[in-house]
Amino acid sequence: MTDLKPKDFASSLDVRWCPGCGDYAVLKSLHKMLADTGAKLEDTLCVSGIGCSSRLPYYMATYGFHTIHGRAPAIASGAKLANPDLDVWVFTGDGDGLSIGGNHLLHALRRNLDMQIVLFNNQIYGLTKGQYSPTSQKGMRTPSSPGGTVEMPLNPARFAIGAGSKFIARSIDTQAKVLGPILQAARDFDGTAFVEVLQNCVIFNDGVFDHLKDKKQGPDHTIVVEHGQPMVFGVNKDKGIRVKPGGFGLDIVSLEEDGVTEADLLVHDETNHALAVALAELGEKDGEPTVLGILFREQATEFGTASRIGLPEKPLSMTEKLIHLSATLRAAETWDVEEDAA
Repeated sequence: MTDLKPKDFASSLDVRWCPGCGDYAVLKSLHKMLADTGAKLEDTLCVSGIGCSSRLPYYMATYGFHTIHGRAPAIASGAKLANPDLDVWVFTGDGDGLSIGGNHLLHALRRNLDMQIVLFNNQIYGLTKGQYSPTSQKGMRTPSSPGGTVEMPLNPARFAIGAGSKFIARSIDTQAKVLGPILQAARDFDGTAFVEVLQNCVIFNDGVFDHLKDKKQGPDHTIVVEHGQPMVFGVNKDKGIRVKPGGFGLDIVSLEEDGVTEADLLVHDETNHALAVALAELGEKDGEPTVLGILFREQATEFGTASRIGLPEKPLSMTEKLIHLSATLRAAETWDVEEDAA
């Protein structure tokens, strides 16, 4: 086979999202990344749940499965366990993944099965016409909260940390220079990689991330962290993050004020769990930058490998499976399981 181009990963179907939807940018970044990394159509599976973002498998020339509300991680897990050679991607939204699908997402993250989960976060239910979602800001007025929401929003990256995810990253839909490398790193990671994409819904929540995306002022409101690099940000690279005096929490500082220099700033360590928690929560208060990039990455035992320990290398035939099943059903009501001394 010849090397595939980004266009080769696009299906023949017309892409039907609203004009200007951030999903287009994510789809384009995905096509380019898969082509650049030498992915194969026949080895790639895209699984989704319900919602605008979950239409993505239709626009991929790979295998795809548009499943049911919130259950994409479960179905993707089954596909990966059945065929470990598949490159499995899950596409979900803040409503699909964190509301009805919260339980499935939580357990997929903690198991650490080798697949990628990309959560599109537009802080609204788009497909079902603008109801507030688990990530909507408190006080937001929607058809389902005409008086303003009373709930505190859920932080997807913080949720992933709490679920025990070993790879957590965040990007913005239209920032291909950040999103592309993150998607590639997620694909290369041996385990479950969780990627939150801040995505604009032009119909029901337009402009919610404009302050982060603005080319002139956005750098004052975002910081792209990189392992081993000091945490510097700002339009003029004159701001930074350091540990608060006293040792707890993070401080936003201006360089060269009060004698602060780059040497005083935190150096990003993507293996530091406590730091990842603090970074995930930045941006929730005025004056704090939203953190983009890989917040946390730590290699651990991959579930697919662990679940196959003790199993025969060669899969059992159907006849052998029936023999084993029959013997188990006809055995005693209890039995002892002993480790092989060898």
